[in-house]
Amino acid sequence: MTRPRISARISAISESATLAVDAKAKAMKAAGRPVIGFGAGEPDFPTPDYIVEAAVEACRTPRFHKYTPAGGLPELKQAIADKTLRDSGVAVEAAQVLVTNGGKQAVYEAFATLLDPGDEVIVIAPYWTTYPEAIKLAGGVQVDVVTDESTGYLASVEQLEAARTERTKVLLFVSPSNPTGAVYSPEEVEAIGRWAAEHGLWVVTDEIYEHLVYGGVRFTSIAAAVPELADRVVVLNGVAKTYAMTGWRVGWLIGPKDVVKAATNLQSHATSNVSNVSQAAALAAVSGDLSAVARMREAFDRRRQTIVRMLNDIPGVVCPEPFGAFYAYASVKELLGKEIRGGRPRTSAELAELVLEEAEVAVVPGEAFGTPGYFRLSYALGDDDLVEGVSRLGKLLSEAH
Repeated sequence: MTRPRISARISAISESATLAVDAKAKAMKAAGRPVIGFGAGEPDFPTPDYIVEAAVEACRTPRFHKYTPAGGLPELKQAIADKTLRDSGVAVEAAQVLVTNGGKQAVYEAFATLLDPGDEVIVIAPYWTTYPEAIKLAGGVQVDVVTDESTGYLASVEQLEAARTERTKVLLFVSPSNPTGAVYSPEEVEAIGRWAAEHGLWVVTDEIYEHLVYGGVRFTSIAAAVPELADRVVVLNGVAKTYAMTGWRVGWLIGPKDVVKAATNLQSHATSNVSNVSQAAALAAVSGDLSAVARMREAFDRRRQTIVRMLNDIPGVVCPEPFGAFYAYASVKELLGKEIRGGRPRTSAELAELVLEEAEVAVVPGEAFGTPGYFRLSYALGDDDLVEGVSRLGKLLSEAH
């Protein structure tokens, strides 16, 4: 009998759709085509100078040339605990913090630590592409609660309760959301947190976009809104979005000490410590003020208003106003099945392919996020490119008939 070359577990993992779209757009640009990419969720700003200088100094420090604790530099773990109290109003100890290689490792380790095969995780769709793969790798079963533009992509307690079964162990809660930019109000966060606490569920909450909120909306941590969840909540975060540090690969996981200890054991075998130079940079970031993110947020807010207005001006496109992160999630369902440039795309994935070839604009189709019929566009790109890209998109889609 010939055995498969690749394990069934790993064969079942899908490529990151957002990274795939970004890679294809970059390849087309390298070939000389003027592609404008709305695919990657990456700030178009450089990492602030004071953070870079901290990394340079770390390179010269012999202590950082060696192994350090697998769970993170002690001073960084304490700084993350201090930052969490400052920004979220949640008091935690350094022993409740695990520093990870970016937010993705924190996501993976959270589910690997909490789930046994068959445990169910309620996931609000649209969802970020990495969550399903991390849940699947841990043996968990994803149960989707699907939202749409009619509610601004917000789920209700009633929807969550309808999805709960005796096998439900975890609620994945994300606000602000990637891919929709939806932000739950303090009252909604509290109601969902109390529902989870009432039913003894764990909550894994991804708060990486906490500082990117607009239009008078404020971020509320579910851990702060419902203190009785403290022993059953795992918070995921990182420096990537707040400080324009996507390439530095520093995230973290905060939770009860037994969960953090177990996840640290896993990391000690998987990767050991995060790069010490990156940890030193992250220490400078979380210990400093938030002036850098304030400047980015101002630019993102301007672009947010522009992209929503322009998308809603395209016939057949509906885009609710996002109040967080840096994404617009637009319905293109009315355009499916219509003829555009000799093609008749039936799915948003097919339409995205046509848009890339005909308009030289890269977007991520809703299939990647669990809700076909939509496009996600990141507005973390320059103002001129944003206007040019959406103008090309509008010109092409207006030909639909």
